Parts: sequence; C-alpha cells; structure tokens
Amino acid sequence: MLYLFLIFSVLLFILMGYDKRLAQMGGYRIPEKALLTLGVLGGALGGLIGMRVFKHKTRKAYFWIIFLAALAIQLYLLIQFQPELLNQIGL
Repeated sequence: MLYLFLIFSVLLFILMGYDKRLAQMGGYRIPEKALLTLGVLGGALGGLIGMRVFKHKTRKAYFWIIFLAALAIQLYLLIQFQPELLNQIGL
C-alpha cells in the first residue's frame, strides 16, 4: 500500500508541475477532476507538495480541502493496514 501511495504521489507531483507549465504557455490543461482523482486515489501528499513547490492551484480552497482530507484518510489506512511502518520509524 505504501508503494502505491508513493507512486501516485510522485505521478501527481509531476502532473502538477506539468499542468502549471501548460498554464503558463496557454496550452491544453490537465482537467482538475483528473488531478483531484489522483490525489484521492493515493497521491494526496504529492498533490500538496506540488501545490507548494509549483505555486499551482493554491487559491482553490477545494484542492486544499480534498487533498488534506485524502491525506488524513491515506495515513489512517497506512497505520491500520501496515502498522509495522510505525515500528520502523520508532513510533
């Protein structure tokens, strides 16, 4: 499960940067629904980091709300289904 979240996070981070670049160039954009879906499916952390690094979608409150809620759920799922991760980091 951790690897799935990492893959989705890296993918969403890259897409946030790519979409920002497309926005600057005035080209075709990645639909917001696609970005939000990737965040909910496991890439919330990458989406949040991408928002900060690329200064992209930061004024859209629903991106913050959805990504933060999804991150909380994803962390809960990791703790519930992979508790050995907590032992590995000393918690």
